[in-house]
Amino acid sequence: MIKVFIDGKEGTTGLQIYDRLQNRSDIKLLTLSEELRKNVDARAEMLNSADISFLCLPDEAAKQAVALLKNDKSKIIDASTAHRTNEKWAYGFPEISINHRQAIKDSNLIANPGCHATGFISIAAPLVNGGIVNGDYPFVATSLSGYSGAGKKAIAQYEDEARDILLSSPRQYAHLQSHKHLPEIVAQCKLNYAPVFQPVICDYYCGMCVTVPIIARYLNKKYSVKDIRKYLSDYYGGQIFIEVPDEADVPAFIAANEVAGTNKLKIYVSGNDERIFIASVFDNLGKGASGAAVQNMNIAFGLDENAYLK
Repeated sequence: MIKVFIDGKEGTTGLQIYDRLQNRSDIKLLTLSEELRKNVDARAEMLNSADISFLCLPDEAAKQAVALLKNDKSKIIDASTAHRTNEKWAYGFPEISINHRQAIKDSNLIANPGCHATGFISIAAPLVNGGIVNGDYPFVATSLSGYSGAGKKAIAQYEDEARDILLSSPRQYAHLQSHKHLPEIVAQCKLNYAPVFQPVICDYYCGMCVTVPIIARYLNKKYSVKDIRKYLSDYYGGQIFIEVPDEADVPAFIAANEVAGTNKLKIYVSGNDERIFIASVFDNLGKGASGAAVQNMNIAFGLDENAYLK
């Protein structure tokens, strides 16, 4: 039986991981009482007693938790941004390459990807890895997210009956181009420059759509929409959570919450042979957070990758 500790269970991601694992017969959840959950000694005991710990904490608190770990057999999956560009940590996106998947199996330190980053990387990394574009391609992206991705305070604001009327409209943010997911995007996609990245928070609970337009004349050779769709379909062939629908299955209206409540990620390829439209649709709380974390745990322990993610 795998002993699991969730450090930060009270947050959105921590609660979802707990909900996914609490009824598993192969899991024993280690918990702290309310009065001890911020006690350093109590947390250290849990971190070192667990076979694996999920860190659902702010960056500095996550770094402090790692410093408490003395048991070299215990694993950690960190859901914060603290370790996503640290070369000592496996980056928890197994579908990107065989090496990523193997690193998750072999490492005791796994950095869970960011939600916006998951959508962008799912599109851009294969294009760079396959030589379709170079690392200096001028990527731009728009990322629509449900308000749950902004954390507990934002959820409370959106669900307040007396809320500001501006919350009823999509709201762009991070327009100074310093979003916290950009470093991992650059690293995982092997980019020479960060993309122009525009996240948008919207008035629905969960679901995400990251759109990356591609200008065909800037590709390394001539590719049609059909070519790009087939390439991405082949790239993710055999992956249980990522799907590239056929042309006939691309909807006229792509809903950001289409696969909410699942660990699925769909990549739609459309547009025309001059301007290629690619959109990654997934749940910011699923494949973008807790679902990915549980998937990484399953891989790390050689379990059914789909366990409790169906």
